[in-house]
Amino acid sequence: MKLKSFATNRTLLTFDDGTEVFFSYQTPVAGYSKELGYIKTKSWYSSTTTRHINKYLVDYANVSMNNTDKFLDVNVHNVDQSVIDNLISAQIPSRY
Repeated sequence: MKLKSFATNRTLLTFDDGTEVFFSYQTPVAGYSKELGYIKTKSWYSSTTTRHINKYLVDYANVSMNNTDKFLDVNVHNVDQSVIDNLISAQIPSRY
């Protein structure tokens, strides 16, 4: 498992199987798994968190965005927050 802090309030947690969970502030908001591909939360938190998510996806998923901040790549899936939360709980025992 690796933890990488990009900048203030942006952190990427990568597990040994390649699963990624991207955090904005202390909230997991996007990620990657072999089964799901790249995902981002359907939940809205703030404009800053949205910028953090977009930056992660542009940098790591190699997606493009148009000038209205819409993804031009269909390989990013919007998911319920619980899906992202489950990426973590599948990797870390519940006692934590």
